[in-house]
Amino acid sequence: MIFTSFFKALAQMTDPRFRRVLVMGVGLTIALLVAATAGVLGLIGWLTGETSTLPLIGEVTWVNDVLGWGGLALMLVLSVFLMVPVASAIISLFLEDVAQAVEDRHYPGLPPAPSVPWSEALRDTVGFLGILIAANIAALLLYVLLPFAAIVIFWGLNGYLLGREYFQLAAMRRIGRANAKALAKRNRGKIWLAGVLMAMPLSIPLVNLVIPILGAATFTHLFHSVQTGRGQNAHKDQYHQG
Repeated sequence: MIFTSFFKALAQMTDPRFRRVLVMGVGLTIALLVAATAGVLGLIGWLTGETSTLPLIGEVTWVNDVLGWGGLALMLVLSVFLMVPVASAIISLFLEDVAQAVEDRHYPGLPPAPSVPWSEALRDTVGFLGILIAANIAALLLYVLLPFAAIVIFWGLNGYLLGREYFQLAAMRRIGRANAKALAKRNRGKIWLAGVLMAMPLSIPLVNLVIPILGAATFTHLFHSVQTGRGQNAHKDQYHQG
């Protein structure tokens, strides 16, 4: 089920709607990271001013430059780690376009999905972005303490987060938030494994930028697979009870 969903999604990566979402997601991600970097540098400049006074030394003018370059270096390093998580969260804003493209091609008989209000989608994206950033920054400590297990921790953590979020977002379009969470809970093992499959290429530069799109498409297929299986099982149960 997982690999079937993955290869179906992979075969559709040339879809123009996929490319549109990719360009928009990466563009907004770069803009957000640049704005964050500018904000940090501006804050450093505001706090330190043009000159600073050091004990026993007196007034100096180089503290602002040192902190500025240090802040820039820090933001560049953080951007490397946060590029994909931030892109994943932002692309989740446009998941409906990816899911609709998948359904138009593979599930043409479905009725139109109710559109998710923009405010609700934005709230989910901000919450997802906060969790992703906090979890990946916290994981940096584990990478230092357990360098031999860093890649496994990275795959496991991001696989869990991406799998849970993308599956629920895909499911909510069709069955609502409460039912999506219940369905995700019943299939947590499959979802985590599929999420790890998505997280493994995240360590490959450039390739990792298409993973959010591939993940959204894969979990749309996965949702329909488990939902169909659940419906068939319920029908069998009713048949046996009858």
